[in-house]
Amino acid sequence: MAEPVGVEDVHVYPGRAKVDVRALFEAGGLNPTRFDNLGMRTRSVSLPCEDQVTHAVNAAKPVVDALDPADRAAVELVVVATESGLDFGKPLSTYVHHHLGLPSTCRSFEVKHACYGGTAALQTAAAVVAASPVPNAKALVVATDIAGQAAFGSYWEPSEGAGAVAMLVGRDPAVLRLDAGASGTHTQEVMDTLRPRPDTDVVNSDLSLLAYLDCLEKAFAAYRVRVPSADVVDTFAHLVLHVPFAGMVKGAHRTLLRRTKRWDEASIAADYERRVAPSLGYSSEVGNLYSGSLYLALCALIDTADFATARRIGLFSYGSGCGSEFFSGVVPETAPGKLAARPLAKALAERVELSPAQFRALDEHTAARAFGVRDSRVDTAPYQSIVDSQFAGRGQLLLDRVEQFHRVYRWS
Repeated sequence: MAEPVGVEDVHVYPGRAKVDVRALFEAGGLNPTRFDNLGMRTRSVSLPCEDQVTHAVNAAKPVVDALDPADRAAVELVVVATESGLDFGKPLSTYVHHHLGLPSTCRSFEVKHACYGGTAALQTAAAVVAASPVPNAKALVVATDIAGQAAFGSYWEPSEGAGAVAMLVGRDPAVLRLDAGASGTHTQEVMDTLRPRPDTDVVNSDLSLLAYLDCLEKAFAAYRVRVPSADVVDTFAHLVLHVPFAGMVKGAHRTLLRRTKRWDEASIAADYERRVAPSLGYSSEVGNLYSGSLYLALCALIDTADFATARRIGLFSYGSGCGSEFFSGVVPETAPGKLAARPLAKALAERVELSPAQFRALDEHTAARAFGVRDSRVDTAPYQSIVDSQFAGRGQLLLDRVEQFHRVYRWS
């Protein structure tokens, strides 16, 4: 029997600032009747001295620092998933590899497929580890994203988030043991959401919702081809679904159970509260993490549900464009302790709260970190008090300047 492979360790960087979503709704003059469906309380905000690289490194550094020298030397791959990249050729993983001090023998690359990118990276990393002849082979997966400015004033802006999730993949999966070969995929061409330019987001919300629902049903059907005995209720103690916003997850769960189980609304609602809702707490505080969204939800589930004994869960990943995958794994009883060592709830509570006006004012400075900038020095003076309170002495990476397109960073 093949050795188990999966997630050995995980850490989320949820940013150091937030904005109240209801206040953002009111400031933008948005229809308040649409607020409750979001299932959002706050959303994380990137400061102008942060970018996709700083998020990735600040998520991964505690995981890498916890490795002993032999295990650090056994990291064979660093792969960064993002839908908000910073260069058409140079991958974010090169910066991440450098600032984490990973071995020069590492494979390094970046992957992109909207919100599915994190799962594409995880499955690739698992395959690399499984194929390696090195007994303690490991891979580092980081999903990192930042919301674009193009959503200003739109109904999807309040659901957008920022941050990163780092996962160490290996043969001692203390967080999630992947079920080898147990996955179903569904892919089709859909123009639901896209970023054709760095300053442009194109969103067809209705089409995206329909594509998500269609892919969930078809990916699970493909999973059952691989695992014929699988039942959407009986097989999985919990379901973790990609979270653009909580209301979409609730609707997807309802549609899947209507089509596969023919249940009544009361039974579906009870199942949702028991098996799905525990995964949504952090997403309601951070917002959509895009490539990392599914794994933020996984962390919420582990921190909220009962894993005193190992339990099998089903996971669904969706990426606009589109690609999707339903796969499964076992969360062992060691998982809660792993996450408790670096409590995410504490990091969320420590974020500084910005007013909508402060949020807007800070975002005017984000051009300094944008895609395609040749030369820029990041001026933190307009928000220095926030930098001092949130970063000073924490040993976290910040963007300092851009010189001839090369991004230069500093430690706080």
